[in-house]
Amino acid sequence: MKHTDVEKKFVELVDAVIEGGVGNLLIVGIRTGGEMLAKRLQEQLAKKTGKRPEIGMLDITLYRDDLDLKDGLQQPEIRATEVPVSIDGKRLLLVDDVLFTGRTVRAALDALCDLGRPAKIDLLVLIDRGYRELPICPDFVGAHLETKRSDRVNVRFDDKRGWSVKINHGNPQ
Repeated sequence: MKHTDVEKKFVELVDAVIEGGVGNLLIVGIRTGGEMLAKRLQEQLAKKTGKRPEIGMLDITLYRDDLDLKDGLQQPEIRATEVPVSIDGKRLLLVDDVLFTGRTVRAALDALCDLGRPAKIDLLVLIDRGYRELPICPDFVGAHLETKRSDRVNVRFDDKRGWSVKINHGNPQ
């Protein structure tokens, strides 16, 4: 996807979140792919609404069900979960860059349940590439990409050019 196309999709996501309201909103980015997206989302929401929603980052490493399947992964890298406020009664916006099988989101939901009981959880992803293995459906989607199951989708952000999405074609399975 071209930078301009991805940037346009990001702006549309921001507008859709604003339409749903930003009061009582807590943005939670899934480490590592959702971190930058969550931060940029917070910045743009503050710029467009004058309200800066709280933001947190969630590490799901210990909640994953595929650690033993990762090639060459000896010791998982555990990062901090940083959610600065209670999630009880909040509307959470769970943010990730790419939605694929749904297993990352499932792990994030498990991790969030250990932190409290939010009023509602919405899922926002910049890219939905399909191939779901679990019944996970995002509430906000920037773009749907047709890929092969073996492909890798990389999302990047550059201060000068904005968002970019690159598909690295893998070997057919």
